[in-house]
Amino acid sequence: MSDSKSQTWFITGASSGFGEALAAYVLEKEGRVAATFRKSEQAAEFTAQVPGRTLGVVCDVTNEPQVKTAVAEAIAHFGQLDVIVNNAGYGSMGSIEEVPAEEVHRQFDVNVFGVLHVLRAVLPQLRKQRSGHILNITSIGGLKTFPGVGIYNASKFALEAIGESLSQQVGPLGIKVTNIEPSGFRTKWAGESATFANTKIDDYEATVGENLRGIQSYSGRQPGDPVRAAHAMYEVVQMENPPLHLPLGKAAVKGARDKFAGLVKELEQHAEMGDAADFPAGE
Repeated sequence: MSDSKSQTWFITGASSGFGEALAAYVLEKEGRVAATFRKSEQAAEFTAQVPGRTLGVVCDVTNEPQVKTAVAEAIAHFGQLDVIVNNAGYGSMGSIEEVPAEEVHRQFDVNVFGVLHVLRAVLPQLRKQRSGHILNITSIGGLKTFPGVGIYNASKFALEAIGESLSQQVGPLGIKVTNIEPSGFRTKWAGESATFANTKIDDYEATVGENLRGIQSYSGRQPGDPVRAAHAMYEVVQMENPPLHLPLGKAAVKGARDKFAGLVKELEQHAEMGDAADFPAGE
């Protein structure tokens, strides 16, 4: 990884939340940032923010030609890419039975296929450099499920798998990967960025309905601070041996611990059944 002051960051979804906070912190640290926005006026304003160190590009991550153009513009402008932050995404809320098919497709289009568009665009440059660090903003919901966000969970579980496999694929080339797994932070995730399928099936009121009401009621009051999260993401990029997984927020750390402790306990309880499914030795 290059010196932190000369690092070029490519951040998707920089108009708010983690993307906005991270772009600001990188600039404070005298780094360079190419950031994607959905509106041309936002991109132009960002480009003018710190001339020579900021480049705003218009890009919808679900549009692969736009993604390729945005990445090409960033490389042409700065000459390199050091850190890729797959931040653009949103949460789809509702019971698995009630979220309509078109919304499921949209959720995966943004949270999974959009990331793949970015990866296909940036990896040739990172391979050429034999360096780089990819941060995938997944979620504690990419490790642990909750009622009412099953479709969102599925998209983030997929992104977790992509990140893990990618790290094995590109590690020998000098490219690092970290899956960032936040819990509840004061972003727009639980508010205007989210989509909600109203729970109309009474059988789900005590599970899906209760959880979704809880999510909506604490929007804007979550314990997680996006600025502190940005600091943590910046620091992990400066590490010689960064983690593959970085839960952010006390709830994320606890959730990850609980998930894997429970998984190990369940595995050990039924390991004999699993082992017995193989052919006996010698057959």
